[in-house]
Order: sequence, then C-alpha cells, then structure tokens
Amino acid sequence: MRKHAFALRSRARSRRLRIVCIMAAFAAIFAGAFIRLVQLGMQEEAGREPRLTYDRAPGGRPAIVDRNGQLLATDIPTASLYVEPRSIPDLDEVVEKLTAIFPELDARELHTRLRRKDAFTWIKRQIPPHKQQAVIDSGLAAVGFRPENQRLYPNGQLAAHVLGAVDIDNFGIAGIEKWIDANWLADLRGTGIELKGRELQPVELSIDLRVQYAMEQELGKAVTKFAAAAGAGLLLDVTNGEILALASYPAFDPNNPVDAFKPDRINRVTAGVFEMGSTFKALTTAMALESGRFDLQSVVDASRPLRFGRQRIHDYRGKYRPLTIREAFIHSSNIVMAKMAMALGPEALRTFLGRFGVLSQLATELPESAAPLRPSWSEVTTATVSFGHGIAVTPLQASMAVAALANGGRLIRPTFIKDSPVSERTMAENLVSANTSEAIRHLLRLNTAVGSATKAVVPGYVIGGKTGTAEKVVQGRYSKVLNVTSFMGIVPADNPRYLLLTLLDEPRGLAETHGNRTSGWNAVPLGGALLHRILPMLLTPVFPSPPDAEAVPVAMGDSLLKDW
Repeated sequence: MRKHAFALRSRARSRRLRIVCIMAAFAAIFAGAFIRLVQLGMQEEAGREPRLTYDRAPGGRPAIVDRNGQLLATDIPTASLYVEPRSIPDLDEVVEKLTAIFPELDARELHTRLRRKDAFTWIKRQIPPHKQQAVIDSGLAAVGFRPENQRLYPNGQLAAHVLGAVDIDNFGIAGIEKWIDANWLADLRGTGIELKGRELQPVELSIDLRVQYAMEQELGKAVTKFAAAAGAGLLLDVTNGEILALASYPAFDPNNPVDAFKPDRINRVTAGVFEMGSTFKALTTAMALESGRFDLQSVVDASRPLRFGRQRIHDYRGKYRPLTIREAFIHSSNIVMAKMAMALGPEALRTFLGRFGVLSQLATELPESAAPLRPSWSEVTTATVSFGHGIAVTPLQASMAVAALANGGRLIRPTFIKDSPVSERTMAENLVSANTSEAIRHLLRLNTAVGSATKAVVPGYVIGGKTGTAEKVVQGRYSKVLNVTSFMGIVPADNPRYLLLTLLDEPRGLAETHGNRTSGWNAVPLGGALLHRILPMLLTPVFPSPPDAEAVPVAMGDSLLKDW
C-alpha cells in the first residue's frame, strides 16, 4: 500500500510539472509575439509624426504686457486640420467637401497630395471655429484636428517693431518674441514640460502703450504730410535707459508676420544706420569743453569755409564771422565744430565717441541691431564726423550717447524690459564732468528758446533740443535733394528725465515750409506735436511758464539774441 501511494504522488507531481512547463512555454510565445508587435508598431510610426502629438497643443508662450499691464500679445486656443490619407475611404468626396469649406485650396493639388497615401498631412493650420464646425458637420472620415496655440496681437500694428512676431509653430522670429525664446523659453521647452501661456509669468515691457499710440499716430501724420520715404521715433528715460516708445514707419501687423521681413519694414531705430547730422554737435561740443581748451565764451573764426583739396566745408546759412561756442551751437556751425575737432585731433575724437558707445554695435533685447559704419580716420573725416557726416550709427546709439551727456555722464544700455536693473546695464560713468553736462543742457535749452528748435516748445515744460539734417549718400555721392532730418529733445531741460528722438527719411519741402527740407521745418514740428500729447501723461506742467528767451541765462555780450 505504501508503495502504491508513493507512486500516485510521484505521477501527480510529474503532471503538475508538465502543466507548469507548458504554461511557461505559452507565456514565452505570447511575450515574444507582443514584443515583436511593439517593434513593428514602432517601425511603422518611424518617419511620421507621433500620434500623441495630434491632440496636444504645442508651443505655449507667456503674455506680453506694457509697463501699465496693458495686454500686447497673448496665446489663443485654435485648431489645425489634418488628414490621414491611408485611411481615406473616398478620395473624391474628401477633396470635394474640403475645397467647398476652404475655397482657397487648390483641388488638383490637394487630390495629388492625398493620393500619395501618406500617414499624415496638414490641410489648414489654425482654422477659425466656424470652419472647424463645418468640417465636423461634413462627416468626413480620416480627418482630425490638432489643438494649437495661435499668437494674437490685439493692438494690430501698435509697437510691432518692439514685439516682433512668431511663426506658424509659435516660435519667436523677431523682436521681443525672439528674445523670449533665446533668453529662457527655448530652454524651458527643452525640458519636455507642456507649456501653457496662461501659466507663465507675463513679460512686462518698459513700453507705455499710451505714449506708443501717440508716437505712431503723429509719426504717420508727419510722414504723410511731408511725403517722406520713412520715419522713426523714440522716447527714452535718461535716468534708467528704459524705452517708453519706439516707432518705425512703415510698420507691419504681427498678426500677419509675412510682412515683417520686407526691406522697407525694418526697425529704423535699431537696425537702420544714418548719418545723424548736427545732433552729433552735442558730442563734439562736449568733447571740446571737457578738454579744457574751450569754454562757452571761446571764439572760433567761422569767416571762411574750410578747404580740403577740392572739398569745402561751409555753414548752412552761416554768419561767416568769428563765433563763440554758444553761438556756434545755436547757429549750428560746421566750420567751428570741424575746427575744434581738428584742434584736438582724430585720436581724441575717436576715443571720445568710442567712450559714448557709438563706434561699436549696440546690443539690447531686440535681436535686430545694426553695426555702425565707421570712417577711416583722417583730417577730413575728423572734420566731417564732428558735425555728423561721414559716420552712420543707429538712432538708438546716438540717443543713448546724448542721454549720457544730459544725465551727468552715465552711459546706460537701453532696455525694453520694465525694471531691468540699471547697475547691470551701466556701461560707463563720469564720462563728462558736471560742469560740461550742465553746459550741454544749457545749450540745448538755448537752442529751443531762440535757435532752430523753437517749434518744439510746449507751454508749461522746459524743453531743450538739437536739430540734425544730413544729406543722403546716393550711389556714392551726397545728394543735394534727399536728406535725413532728426530732432533730439530733452525734458525737463534743467533736470532731464526723458529724451525724444524724431527722424524723417527724405522729407519733401512744402509751400508752408517755403520749400525747405531741413529739420527745423519737419522733424522739430513732429517732436513738438508729440511732446504736446505725451508730456501731460508723464510730467506735471509748471505754470506760469516763463517766456522762452527769458528762461535761459545767456551772456548778452555777444548779442546772440539780436541775430534771431
């Protein structure tokens, strides 16, 4: 009996072992088949967009707001239409219905694309909701929608050259939008985190939308009135380098970014270079005063034009007599500026301008930045550069340099970001003495009171400014009929807070300007119109405002005011 019971137990264990082995074999077979299916699936998906991305919204971006929190740019949800050609049951039906919903589609081209039987193909990116509903109502098979983020600029062209634009995939391609990607957004995307714009901290710009609107309106009016080829404007806080407004005309609508890269739509403030004309005389005069060899009472003979071989340097409507430095500034004497620069030498002028940042490319948050066109330094170029000819810089560079003269000698890199630390952007300090800075402010104020910038006066505000008119170079020669005019104004002139730049490219003479095309007849009135609109938003007026001529302390020994 014991032997029989042992035999039965042995046979039972053997059967259980065989069952376990059979089960393990089947499990191995099924596991191998499953792994092979996964491999085949991965091979099939290779070379086409992963299916998971069809229903995931890529490329969220932070909102952009102005310094007061006004919305400038944001993401809105949208959908893009795709088709899976391999799964189309009736190709003709799909083509017929899609072209009925989207008449802009070419039926023959669409038929050719879908006949290739690809795994996936786009039909329309970022379609409006009513079009999406029409596709749904059509009942088509093999079509689908991918949620996406579309960038919306609710103010249209306003501040376009600052904001820039994004491409169809919501990547920044110009302006602040491109800076956001390069500065941190691209790295954040690289982590694989799904970005939603509403969850990201808004980017606060230094731009004031109210000032920006006024600048673009007045600039557009001036360009139209004077039949100019283009124009530009800038308002800069000289105490911290923040830019409150920047305009370049013609502009573009960032909602339609295809226009952003047209040659005539460049940002002329940062990506265009110009000979800035007599606005450079503020720098030359500051250099002369800082040298100790000249003061405001110094007299320089401007009786005759300067000669360099066949070339002559003369004054526009000059006095052709000895002039004090004060008179030379107000009468905008090329001869006096050239003589002061030549007396100090090419190296002194080059070093002085280099310290103020106008000889090297200026970097800001905007990627669109042009390098200056520097001269080959010689006696004649030293003379011409002293009054803003023979050297081409960006208007932003020139504005930064004059701002440093006005604020006491502190060169601050401009910024488009609100509350950007000033200490990190300070490029140099004490570039000029307090006395030289005060003298330049005095001359700027005097020029607005009785000089070429009187059309920029605004009651209740103490304004200083300098005009600039430069002939344009056409085919290697200076044109006698085409010029660039500019105006730089500071306010309040006695304790500057803001610098305003206006620029007109190829303005025409009008009957009311007696045919004149110089800055005092166009860029300065544009500046005055702008200051009238924006100063009440920014500064409290002082009333009663004293008469301009009495507001400026002038030594009357040279009978300056009698000439005006």
